[in-house]
Amino acid sequence: MSTTQPLKNIDEIEELKRYFLRRGEIRNYVLVTLGINTALRISDLLQVVWKDVYDFRFERVRQHMTIVEHKTGKTANVYLNHHCAEALEMLKTHLKREIQDCEYVFRSRVGANKPISRNRAYVIIKNACLELGYEGTLSCHSLRKTFGYHAWKQGTSPAVLMSIYNHSSMKITMRYLSIEQDDKDDVYKTVML
Repeated sequence: MSTTQPLKNIDEIEELKRYFLRRGEIRNYVLVTLGINTALRISDLLQVVWKDVYDFRFERVRQHMTIVEHKTGKTANVYLNHHCAEALEMLKTHLKREIQDCEYVFRSRVGANKPISRNRAYVIIKNACLELGYEGTLSCHSLRKTFGYHAWKQGTSPAVLMSIYNHSSMKITMRYLSIEQDDKDDVYKTVML
């Protein structure tokens, strides 16, 4: 069984987002954007309703989203950066109708108010990655891992990432980030004493 990989190339991340925009699949664009920028598990992301991310009183995207993680039962307070806010505003505009506060953000076309299934999310991500010719084992979980990998590459402390992911050890976090020999080589190439 192979391990899901993060998207390590920034250009591939941007290409994946543009793929959905070109096709007019705004919901799927938002799925990728929030998945990469919040580090939430797909099971938690699919359960997000509009009142979690949008303040209907002030008519704007919230600065933070608070959820209870399904797997851990822990409360996560997640910052919604400007990429998340812009994507959510785009989806809200794209829907061209009044949105209800308890409506799922990643609403399925099947049923009155149900989120897309984890399997459907997987097919969306997997098919896009295959069509774009991406290498490696990529899935919905790649979105979560992508956040951590790039945060680590930008200098975020592994201890902070361990906390974001609710991991019990640093070893788990480092393995989770798919840190490989080329990443180690980059350190040796840049540290010249």
